[in-house]
Amino acid sequence: MEFLFDVLVVGSGLAGLRAALEIPTSLKVGLVSKVFPTRSHSGAAQGGIGAALGNEEPDSWEWHMYDTVKGGDYLTDQDAAETLARDAARAVYELEHLGVPFDRTTAGKIAQRAFGGHTRNYGEGPVKRSCYAADRTGRVVLDTLFGKALERKIHIFSEIYMVDLLVEGGKAAGIITYELATGAVHTVRAKALLIATGGFGRVYKTNSNCFSNTGDGVYLSHRAGVPLEDMEFVQFHPTGIYPLGVLISEAARGEGGVLKNGLGNSFMTDYAPTLKDLAPRDVVSRAIDTEIRAGRGVNGKDYVHLDLTSLGAEKIQEKLSDISSFARIYLGVDTATQPIPVTPTCHYMMGGIPTDLNGRVLNKEGLPLTGLYAAGEAACVSVHGANRLGTNSLLDLVVFGRRAGRAITEDIETLSDPSPVKDAQVRVEARIKAIKDGNGAKPSDLRTRMQLIMTDCCSVFRNQTDMERGLEEIRGLKDKYRSVSIDNKGANYNTDLLDAIELESLLGLAEVILVSALSRTESRGAHYREDYPERDDHNCLKHTLVTAGSDGLEISFKPVKITKFQPKARKF
Repeated sequence: MEFLFDVLVVGSGLAGLRAALEIPTSLKVGLVSKVFPTRSHSGAAQGGIGAALGNEEPDSWEWHMYDTVKGGDYLTDQDAAETLARDAARAVYELEHLGVPFDRTTAGKIAQRAFGGHTRNYGEGPVKRSCYAADRTGRVVLDTLFGKALERKIHIFSEIYMVDLLVEGGKAAGIITYELATGAVHTVRAKALLIATGGFGRVYKTNSNCFSNTGDGVYLSHRAGVPLEDMEFVQFHPTGIYPLGVLISEAARGEGGVLKNGLGNSFMTDYAPTLKDLAPRDVVSRAIDTEIRAGRGVNGKDYVHLDLTSLGAEKIQEKLSDISSFARIYLGVDTATQPIPVTPTCHYMMGGIPTDLNGRVLNKEGLPLTGLYAAGEAACVSVHGANRLGTNSLLDLVVFGRRAGRAITEDIETLSDPSPVKDAQVRVEARIKAIKDGNGAKPSDLRTRMQLIMTDCCSVFRNQTDMERGLEEIRGLKDKYRSVSIDNKGANYNTDLLDAIELESLLGLAEVILVSALSRTESRGAHYREDYPERDDHNCLKHTLVTAGSDGLEISFKPVKITKFQPKARKF
């Protein structure tokens, strides 16, 4: 079948929903999601949303902007950081008025807690900036926005998977979809197309991402000719439950939790004397891995402890009930009396589809690509630079999601109905048949090998030798993927087929991550090169772009936007 919309949003997390809500009801808006919207990964966000409300102690948007720039190791585009910090209070009050049930102070104001890298007066010490709802903030915001989307009668298509993105003559034309329930292939055309498909942490073995985070929107944009920006910056969250990777929110340390090594010592004072356990995530993740490498993991294993026992059972139940239940369910640990084994886990991608401040996707020359927009983790507006601060993600989603929706509304009169793309649906149907007829390796085997390679070769610590080896192996897996085979040949809810299709995205993005990381010969934020341990502002203060060319991946660069804060040594 073929469908036609004015605006099509792909992805039903906070960025997609917030953008869709911004578009007037006079336009026909469709929203496609490969999961039911309330299962989107935004719902997994725990600790809060950052905004300098000053409800608990003095704060300012300028401090928030400074922390975002410094946290991103000065790779953050500062116009984006200023936009984020200035708009944060409005965005949070908007959510409050929509019905988000934030925790409250005794005075009835929105409660706030400390989070990693957020400071008062340009780095003097931690500040309470995170607005939260216990440790399930993403969940309540997602449910609230989904409810508003239903009230607005936005056309929502659940369990519909985007298999291809259509770009004709430099203009977005629509997508080809696979309907999971029936196996039917559809063409969906639209004047404006917004990609909000989230991250791709499933590239790594241990990660905090849901199973659907396979980077389809990012990869398909790349395949359609869009350059990908800053893909070497992969965030590892310090406290994933060992060995599963399930996240223990930074809120646990914001409420007073402390990291301890196998000797029982709280070691973060040695790595971040001012902020200690509330240093940015890249700093804390390297500290944990350094302790483990030095043989100071707990019982000689690859983890340390996160100790919440000093908080007491009542406070844990009130503020951290979800993560406490995770520890109990997955490990049998009572957080009131026992420490939690934790280790860094792949969590967030700072890089993605390059956009301007209003979600318009930019081509290699930095010019908007007609009719194509992106927001959320799939996008790279470069507000997080080389390392994202906790609570800035939810803020990014609602601030830049709203701006993307506004830009689409402004642009729509200039956009024409997309022309049909010849044979696009036929090509997708032929590809699905080829996978069903394949006689090569199984997707699960290739995926497992890919995750091990990426974890081994391009993780918290990196070097040229390992990454070159990893790149060669990933390209070998891509060759094997050409004849991938599946067991389930059926049409209804064929997740075997879906796994195989998603694997192409993951393999393609793994290759781009490695190529990007090899091109950056310095250490900055989450990208730490053992063979280049220093930051090199003279040669490397620039964004990386990787484009799919006719002869393979092409690398180019573009400058970082610096306005208020000149780069300086990054100390915490």
